Amino acid sequence: MALNKIEKRNKIRTRVRSKIKGTADRPRLSVFKSNKGIYAQVINDVEGITIASASTNDKVMADVTGNKSEKAKAVGTKVAELAKAKGIESVSFDRGGYLYHGRIKSLAEAAREAGLKF
Repeated sequence: MALNKIEKRNKIRTRVRSKIKGTADRPRLSVFKSNKGIYAQVINDVEGITIASASTNDKVMADVTGNKSEKAKAVGTKVAELAKAKGIESVSFDRGGYLYHGRIKSLAEAAREAGLKF
């Protein structure tokens, strides 16, 4: 039976999240993308809390212009700055079932450049 695109991504996401757990020392950087925006969260799975988050829908990000990859870079930089302000230096990257390509790659590289270690 053929799976549609969303079901395939959910299957991959479940497999990835079974291996990656966010702790207090090394939280998980989770990424979600929609057709219009991209969202990133730094999550401590042990306590079940979100430490930092950024998205293209934030009021702070309203002045960012450019294509979707450039907006993803801005989100990656912002989430890294917020995480570093909370004392987080390294994270586990959760690509959320998406290919490490395009907007996901742009966000990850910008977060690395801003000082987060994966």
